[in-house]
Amino acid sequence: MGVYQHLEEYAGLPVARFNDETAADDELPASAGEAAWYVGTSFDSEAFGETFARFRQVVDTTEITALIIGYFGASYDEDAADPAALLSEAAASFPKLRSLFVGDITGEESEISWIEYSDISPLFTAFPDLERFEIRGAQGLVLEPVKSDTLKVLRFESGGLPATVVQAVAASELPNLEHLDLWLGVEDYGGDATAADLAPILSGDRLPALRHLGLEDSEIQDEIAAAVAGAPVVARLETLSLAMGTLTDRGAEALLSGQPLTHLRALDLHHHFLSDAMVERVKGALPGVAVDLSEQEEPDGDWFYASVTE
Repeated sequence: MGVYQHLEEYAGLPVARFNDETAADDELPASAGEAAWYVGTSFDSEAFGETFARFRQVVDTTEITALIIGYFGASYDEDAADPAALLSEAAASFPKLRSLFVGDITGEESEISWIEYSDISPLFTAFPDLERFEIRGAQGLVLEPVKSDTLKVLRFESGGLPATVVQAVAASELPNLEHLDLWLGVEDYGGDATAADLAPILSGDRLPALRHLGLEDSEIQDEIAAAVAGAPVVARLETLSLAMGTLTDRGAEALLSGQPLTHLRALDLHHHFLSDAMVERVKGALPGVAVDLSEQEEPDGDWFYASVTE
């Protein structure tokens, strides 16, 4: 998923857009359950709360299985919404909701590090049948440990994911989670998690069903790679991503010197700082693995940069 364009498909469904310009007599999908619904407003336009209220009046939300929340205002806007609060209050109107993406906001609307939230924990209580939850942005984000027997996909896209959120994910009880992505980001934008914070995730004890793990977009990507190299959870993974961060030869060496990775179907390392020689070593060591080594970057002097930050 890119941060520069809106989703056109989500949870296997085409996206139907409902925004501040949508009128009651506009042509919309005949059946609400046949689309993933995007609801959002735009800068200096109708308040998100008004758009969301009209959406609930016009669309049969009782049939919706996938929902996307777009631009909902900024902190300096008097009409800025708290999407978690609005959604939690309206939960009874979405009895079939299984997939939720909060913050389908492009760079033209707001930089990822400027997207502000509060406590999103109530969403998991309000929608106990969620199978998929994704969120973009992490400024002010609060999360308590989650308990869910239904959640299969959990993704956080950010330029800086707070350590408290990483710790909450690590302490969550998610026995059926299959896919976990954490864009850890950089400290300048709130990404203060350490490799030690990831230890409970890497042990795999609370994630027996995990098949994909993404620990991405980090300025400590080498340290993460070293931790992953000996992590028990890796043996049960099918795909692994350490992409988008500051991976150098040191981190790649740790990976190659650790436990075997030949069981993986795919290893994503795109946006990296590996030397040409190390790129060839990685390819040669994993001949049966689809390894993405695209976006080979050059450091700016001594500065190595993650892909998505501000």
